[in-house]
Amino acid sequence: MDTTQNKNSDVFKITGNWGEQSKVLKEKFSQLTDSDLKFETGKEKELLERVATKLNKKPEEVMNIINKG
Repeated sequence: MDTTQNKNSDVFKITGNWGEQSKVLKEKFSQLTDSDLKFETGKEKELLERVATKLNKKPEEVMNIINKG
């Protein structure tokens, strides 16, 4: 069983200015709201899951989008 994907989402951390990053995401994906992008320390996985659900993408895809800025 490949657990690489699960490990990646478990170790995902928000780096840089999340306020700026979330603005860029909202510009790219107009369906995202402030509530979808609310960041709480230690709850990065929940943030990824919320955004992934809203965008109909896998959490790993969202993580790549965020990391690429």
